[in-house]
Amino acid sequence: MKKAILLLLISAAFTGFWACKKDKLITDTSAKLDFSTRSILFDTVFTQVGSVTKSFKVYNRHNSPIKISSVRLVGGTASNFRLNVDGSPGIEFADIRVEANDSLFIFVEVTVDPNNQNNPIVISDSVEFITNNNAQFVHLEAWGQDAHFIVPTVFPSNGIPYSTIPCNAVWTNDKPYVIYGLAIIPSGCSLTIQQGCRIHLHAGAILAADSAGTLIVNGAQHNEVTFQGDRLEPAYADAPGQWGFIWLSSQSVNNSVNWAIIKNGYIGLRCDSFPSSGPSVTINNTIIKNMSAAAVYGIDAKITGYNSVFANCGQYVAALTIGGEYNFFHCTFANYWNYDTRQFPTLILNNYYTDVNNNLQTRALDSANFYNCIIYGSIDDEIKLDQSTNTGPVYNYKFHYCDIKTTGNTANTHYTSCVVNQDPAFMNVGTNDYRLGPLSNAINKGDMQVPVWYPFLNIDLAGHPRILDGPPDCGAYEYAP
Repeated sequence: MKKAILLLLISAAFTGFWACKKDKLITDTSAKLDFSTRSILFDTVFTQVGSVTKSFKVYNRHNSPIKISSVRLVGGTASNFRLNVDGSPGIEFADIRVEANDSLFIFVEVTVDPNNQNNPIVISDSVEFITNNNAQFVHLEAWGQDAHFIVPTVFPSNGIPYSTIPCNAVWTNDKPYVIYGLAIIPSGCSLTIQQGCRIHLHAGAILAADSAGTLIVNGAQHNEVTFQGDRLEPAYADAPGQWGFIWLSSQSVNNSVNWAIIKNGYIGLRCDSFPSSGPSVTINNTIIKNMSAAAVYGIDAKITGYNSVFANCGQYVAALTIGGEYNFFHCTFANYWNYDTRQFPTLILNNYYTDVNNNLQTRALDSANFYNCIIYGSIDDEIKLDQSTNTGPVYNYKFHYCDIKTTGNTANTHYTSCVVNQDPAFMNVGTNDYRLGPLSNAINKGDMQVPVWYPFLNIDLAGHPRILDGPPDCGAYEYAP
């Protein structure tokens, strides 16, 4: 009997030993969690105040248990989201044990009033997991206002997810439009955007006109069409790089942008090779600013601009490359970028590229004409004339009655009556206010014939008349005391 009891005690001791050994927690800092998803989009189009719940799983892929020291909503009590972990609601949890090769359900609920116009377009937060001093996150995103959401419907195995906008669509100013991914105006079709429309593009989003497609932006003074990111917090009001670009692709036709404000993306307008007839795009009374790369990027394109401001970009404000035809009248090109050190001038004119085989390829720069314009900024030379070393390709450019900043030779026929290296003295470059101050050297320096050629230019971008007391001023704005 005593022997049997002894054997039972020994057996129990060994069983306990191996159980303890098996249950030892992983404390290695390299041990991390896996997740069923790293982001959750609550994409219900809300029509009334309500809640939506979604879930995801947290996996312990290891052969021993692991302890999650902390699970919390980063936004804390101010968040629109709430958590439920293993049946317990809250916003923060501690010391959660997940057994070897086991998983844990996390439920996330969001409540949104879509009719509250003070809400962001997109409400974001994250769930933070701390395990063995490692921080991991699952991103949460909900649509915070009632809006038209343009989301991808096609997910190619090798390519960008995209959606196709209905042919000859008209967007009206009833509620905002939010673009995710790549939204395409199909070939042979148009998209017309009416005055006052608010277009919000999510991170990386692109609005594109396909070959033979057309984008028509019909804003009005004091009721412009706006293109910007979908983050509406004050910290994002002037932050560049929040979305991709508007892409007028090769052979898109008769695009026009009238009375628009395009801001805070990567590139404002990217315009590819133009068709045999008709412009790539005509830009009127428009402001394109705060782009991390360029306001206007032309690639063998045909661009005409009137009464517009292109400003404050991380690289070029206007990159007019690989040839093309460009004509700008009473436009302001200004670059006082202060996010980091700028290495690129405001304007580049280029007529060549190097192909994949390292061969020089050239295209004619048929014209790059600037009439009554300002091209100025914070570095010494704001104009780069990047001409092919080959003597054959056409490289035509002209600065006519402009206020320009350059270290180049301006004593030739490419320059007519220009004001060189004399500060236009903008009102406040720090706030992107490119109206002329009283000490501006651009006042009365324009050619009086330009508004005669184009009578609509008798009114500047702010609605002030030109040619009341002498020649017009250079740039998009007439000095108005």
